[in-house]
Amino acid sequence: MKKSAISPMPAFFDRYINIVDDIDILEAFQLYAPDSIYSNIPKISEVGDRVYQPGKWTVKDILQHVIDNERIMAYRALRFSRNDKTVLPGYDEELFAANTNAANRTVADLMLEFNEIRLSTISLFRGMNDEMMLRSGVAYKSEISALALAFVIIGHSIHHMRIIEERYFPLVL
Repeated sequence: MKKSAISPMPAFFDRYINIVDDIDILEAFQLYAPDSIYSNIPKISEVGDRVYQPGKWTVKDILQHVIDNERIMAYRALRFSRNDKTVLPGYDEELFAANTNAANRTVADLMLEFNEIRLSTISLFRGMNDEMMLRSGVAYKSEISALALAFVIIGHSIHHMRIIEERYFPLVL
């Protein structure tokens, strides 16, 4: 299914969904695979522990955040695709970030985990038919479908890749 099948477009999450082209979701997962989009950032491992400004996350923190977010969005999609109408809460990204082990990991290790999580996410969505993808529920005060959550996963990753390119890459020039 394509992004254009998302209706209604969920508030808050639309900023991530709109980053992604209107292509089939499984195609999008392949096109925007972690190794593909993050390989555009030369020397990412050189800035893994640096910040562009005091109080900001390191690149390793960002990668861990994207991984955590993908797990959460996939879990929400699983619940909604199975017709679970339980209202799901948001999550505190700062709390999550403060309680990881990203500082003691390498960028390569984080990218390996990211790629493994993405394969699992693709398997989840590949197993859904159109009806399941269009099922929705409420997450973080917004009604959102499993399909929309899939596009959130991809758009969120692209969003953070752009932040790394814009704010962290100048640190290695």
